[in-house]
Amino acid sequence: MRKIDRIVIHCSAAPNGRRDSIEDVDRWHKDRGFLRKAAARAKHRPMLSSVGYHAFIDCEGRIAMGRHVDEVGAHAQGHNARSLGVCLAGTDAFTAEQWASLKLLHQTLKDMWPNATTCGHRDLPGVTKDCPGFDVGAWLRGEEVPAL
Repeated sequence: MRKIDRIVIHCSAAPNGRRDSIEDVDRWHKDRGFLRKAAARAKHRPMLSSVGYHAFIDCEGRIAMGRHVDEVGAHAQGHNARSLGVCLAGTDAFTAEQWASLKLLHQTLKDMWPNATTCGHRDLPGVTKDCPGFDVGAWLRGEEVPAL
């Protein structure tokens, strides 16, 4: 199994509440020139040619897996080798179902990699984005984060 030091939370930067899917993300990433290796595709989710995230949480709170956790992601340039990328559909206002699923998925990942730190994409060194549209540190401390 790949060594994981960090869990990076992202947002899709699409309109809040829009019903996007992991297939939509795959198409967006293909348009940006991302490409999964053929061997990785053959082992896991072969219909997804380009998705950079390991997991995507849609507006209904459904968790869709993208890349396998043993596959290096394409979600945080310079930080992919030892991280996992989790993306929430939307920009800065997420549904109660998304928050519940993020909490569940995060706990599952922390159970697998207890020493991994969790941050927002915007918290990584050299990143100048607002992604994921909320303060991940505050969320981890259990502070209220608004839902749609």
